[in-house]
Amino acid sequence: MLEPVIVKNDKKARWLIAIFSFVVFSAVVIMGRVKLNVHPGFNVHIFAAINAAINSVVTLLLVAALIAVKKKKYLLHKRIMLTALVLSIIFLVSYIAHHLLAGEARFGDINHDGILSDEEKEAVGIKLRLIYYLILSTHIFLAAIILPFILFTAYRGLTAEFSLHKDIARVTWPMWLYVAITGPVVYWMISPYYR
Repeated sequence: MLEPVIVKNDKKARWLIAIFSFVVFSAVVIMGRVKLNVHPGFNVHIFAAINAAINSVVTLLLVAALIAVKKKKYLLHKRIMLTALVLSIIFLVSYIAHHLLAGEARFGDINHDGILSDEEKEAVGIKLRLIYYLILSTHIFLAAIILPFILFTAYRGLTAEFSLHKDIARVTWPMWLYVAITGPVVYWMISPYYR
């Protein structure tokens, strides 16, 4: 097993994780409702494509990390998971940039006018709309609650509390994997409706 990287201090960790999670969640909610009226001179939807790519890589990293830990390659597991964490931070910055610059797209807005007419809803079809909104809503819900789980899981691993790390990872890993997989799916489904 690996040695602790940080000193265990559960009280301080809880406070830092709670504050950081709250600040990130608040920033995402607030920034999601704001659109800057600037034209940076490039297609701002490149951020959404970057996000989908990052999520795809994180998906592969999560699977690789699981395989590594099952093979008792703990140092490799740690490096892979830290890489996934760093990529998730880059994702967050890119996600906020995309929403600040692009605003919100509407699924089915064929003519890209920001208004979803009955004709556009009918053209897309109710089944596809239901599938999209089911995937989107579960993705958003889990993405909104996953951060403290990820941070606590990392904290338990970095303090070498591997039993607790393993227990919480059994909850965190599938949620994070689902969010990472559905991110590119949501992008693939919504990207034709970007303005």
